[in-house]
Amino acid sequence: MQRVAILYDASQAVLSTFDLDEVLNQVLAIVRDYFHLQHGSIMLLDETKQNLVVRAHFGDQLPDDFSVPFGKGISGAAAKARRPIYSPDVGTDPRYIKNIQSTRSELAVPLMVRDEVVGVLDCQSDLPAFFDNETVDLLTLFATQASIGLQNAKLYSQLQSRAAQMEAINAIAKRTTVELDLKELLDRLCTQLPQSFPIEAVTVFLRDEEGDLVLRAQQGEMECSMKLGDVLPGNFGCSMHLDSQRPYTGDPRGCPNACYPKGKTEVCLPLVSFGENIGLLVCASEKESKIPPSDIQALESVADILATATQNARYVDRVRQLAYRDGLTGVFNRRYFESRLVDEVTRAARYGGGVSVLMIDLDHFKKINDDFGHMLGDDVLRAVSSLFVRYLRKVDVVCRYGGEEFAIVLPATQGASAAAVANKLRRAVASHHFPGVPYPVTVSIGVSEFPSNGITRDDIVRAADAALYEAKEGGRNRVCLASTATANTSAGEG
Repeated sequence: MQRVAILYDASQAVLSTFDLDEVLNQVLAIVRDYFHLQHGSIMLLDETKQNLVVRAHFGDQLPDDFSVPFGKGISGAAAKARRPIYSPDVGTDPRYIKNIQSTRSELAVPLMVRDEVVGVLDCQSDLPAFFDNETVDLLTLFATQASIGLQNAKLYSQLQSRAAQMEAINAIAKRTTVELDLKELLDRLCTQLPQSFPIEAVTVFLRDEEGDLVLRAQQGEMECSMKLGDVLPGNFGCSMHLDSQRPYTGDPRGCPNACYPKGKTEVCLPLVSFGENIGLLVCASEKESKIPPSDIQALESVADILATATQNARYVDRVRQLAYRDGLTGVFNRRYFESRLVDEVTRAARYGGGVSVLMIDLDHFKKINDDFGHMLGDDVLRAVSSLFVRYLRKVDVVCRYGGEEFAIVLPATQGASAAAVANKLRRAVASHHFPGVPYPVTVSIGVSEFPSNGITRDDIVRAADAALYEAKEGGRNRVCLASTATANTSAGEG
């Protein structure tokens, strides 16, 4: 009775904590001290691999990756049979898996919660037939209390995890109400998710205007097969589950095309807004353990919030774009030009590469309005802006500066390259047939660059304006560079 009382007190100590590692260590301390065992371990069931993995141990050292397949060995057999299995002489027991040289007898007691095996308490002695019936009964009784302690610790850990996830979801939801910059929002999301969910990498794809899924944000140390700006191919594993609009969990190692080929678990969550699939949230883990359904449900909530926030950010961006667009030509307006030029100058000052500005004026445009009316004049302005957009790169910025004057920002372009671009545009306009205008339409262009012609926006624009004035004074239909405006004129070049 004294041993039962002591064991009861020890069991209460096990049930008094919710820290899993502390529970495991207390269980093994009781087994070691009260039953005078030389070796003992607690093996927890890995449902994904269907094997028992050593989580805590005392006695001789075991290999770091030591595990026992479910149903194999004495401990695996006890888990499968859901009852204690005792081998008084392991030397004659074919089920015994040798891992400790001095072991002579072994007792394996399954740890069970609601008739489900969660692990095994494995006890080993250096003496044969060490465990009598009373000891087996006491260890079986103690294992029941230990199972409850383990389950309580796991539930507590899950509650803490749920609380952290709810806090993360709430933080993300709050952020979407104040953060309207889509890139900033995506970067914050990708940073926050691995802190609150059992994942190591996050990738966000969003559909562009052509309907392609483009990688827009990425975070994590796992190697990804794609980089920012890449389009997700239709044969990639995660893209093949978009039509269902439901999350998909799988092992990317079994997929010929995967975002994270070295990952072991991948969750793909479509971003759906008003029934439309607008993107994809991909979360990956290097661990083989299956992501719990509750975690996937929480990630679904994150995906829903992200989809709504993405649409909101896009609507705001469209409104902002309208404010920066010229109503007649559809290109950017002067307000956007001045803001964008400041950004490009700042970028060039920080990273190098320079930036150039073209100030362009339509020659004798007043005559076109006077001869053919303002409606035809508007058609000419629209056609000229379209030519500029057609002959320039996507990174170049075409703006209507006012009236018949245009301003163009050429990032990472300087000197002769900027002059070549200007002459290309000049020739394109001069050779273009404008319906309703019986004579050629030409432009004069002034070119300036950072930092040669100024280090501020106003200085650079002022230099380009001065070069434009030189071009018009020099006979029009020509390009002048701000640095040597008079010497660098080029009239009527092919």
